Amino acid sequence: MGQDSAGNRVWNSRAGKLAGFMLVAALASCGGSNKEPPLDTLTAEQIYKKGEYALETVTARRPEEAVRYFAEVERLYPYSEWAKRALIMQAYTLHRAKKYEEARSAAQRYIDTYPGDEDAAYAKYLLALSYYDQIDRVGRDQGLTYQALQALREVIEQYPDSEYARSAMLKFDLAFDHLAAKEMEIGRFYLKRGHYTAAINRFRVVVEDFQTTTQTPEALHRLVEAYLALGLTDEAQTAAAILGHNFSASPFYQDSFNLLKGRGLAPEAKGNNWLSRVYRQVIRGDWL
Repeated sequence: MGQDSAGNRVWNSRAGKLAGFMLVAALASCGGSNKEPPLDTLTAEQIYKKGEYALETVTARRPEEAVRYFAEVERLYPYSEWAKRALIMQAYTLHRAKKYEEARSAAQRYIDTYPGDEDAAYAKYLLALSYYDQIDRVGRDQGLTYQALQALREVIEQYPDSEYARSAMLKFDLAFDHLAAKEMEIGRFYLKRGHYTAAINRFRVVVEDFQTTTQTPEALHRLVEAYLALGLTDEAQTAAAILGHNFSASPFYQDSFNLLKGRGLAPEAKGNNWLSRVYRQVIRGDWL
């Protein structure tokens, strides 16, 4: 009986090891059966669907996975309807992943290849967004802002009836205001340091080139400050008159009014200068 017990223990040990080996082999076999087949054995639709699946599940971590599938559709089935869809999805995925230069490249290729397609407007909009979404804080170089404005204008002008035109208009206004804010930032910098002529030049740019932005009331008020500091009262009074005519409810107008009042002056068009010409245009309603 002792021998039977010992034999059973040996058998059970061997049986356990064999069972464990068989389980590992089975798992390895299962893993091998789930291996992804070569993409060139799949249809364009199947590869595209893999890209969609990757986009829905792992974009936040691995956007390149979705892009890879969409690129393969283009490579393996270059003249198919699926290739066209895959290209616009590449642009979208790359933009979503903040790979803006690559997104622009994909969007531009779509526009060049399918200029008359219904998604060409969206491709142009994505291209514009790739610039717009890089507009950061006011203090940075504004080259991207100008490029965003140009691209957004093209969306508005080339696809005025598209669903993207309205969004492009809103973003255009924001980008335009951003440029004006940059001019104001530099102008205030000069003004605080007593560089009045340099400050005036910046504020003048806002009044003449960015008059429809939210920066205009402050620009006019800062002109009042700068011209008073230089003793140029005609220009200061005229700037205040323009401010009062267009933005009488603005706190900047009240500040300008008080500055002039403290010197025995009032807002009114005086002299023959660039601001008096602007004032005449305002009265005729040619601007603002």
